Amino acid sequence: MMVAAQAGQAGPYRRLLAELRPWLLRYFARRLPPSAVEDAVQDTLIAIHAKRHTWQPDRPFGPWLAGIARYKWIDRLRAAARHAADELPETLATPDHEAAVTSATALIGLLAMLKPAQAEVIRLVKLDGLSIEDAAARTGQSAALVKVNIHRGLGRLAKIVESTADVD
Repeated sequence: MMVAAQAGQAGPYRRLLAELRPWLLRYFARRLPPSAVEDAVQDTLIAIHAKRHTWQPDRPFGPWLAGIARYKWIDRLRAAARHAADELPETLATPDHEAAVTSATALIGLLAMLKPAQAEVIRLVKLDGLSIEDAAARTGQSAALVKVNIHRGLGRLAKIVESTADVD
């Protein structure tokens, strides 16, 4: 088939590449991580196409193919080694979430001390950012009642916080 491919016959050349693909997949699957196999196969098929004129019909095709595949495998290993050597910077920092978690937990506890209707509208309007009208539509309360529940709920929260601050 390679002789026909070198002679410019497209049909045998397509069949040759299709028959090489399973062998190349097995070859690279034993040597590379699964995520790199398909790219290595494609690189090898491109190299075979680019270097097909170098194969000599009086020489065996298998060793010529294996040589190209081996070089593409080595190229993949070199590329992987270059990326593996990249180190993380010393200044890489992760934010501390302790304060946010503590505040969220305290807020959940405070809202639990309110009437459910008050806690719900405070959560919707003040925390989730809904408008008074949207909160009213979602809860079934009138807009005026949403405003009253927010006002009374925030007042109750202020009293709770003030009373616990005196204890500490």
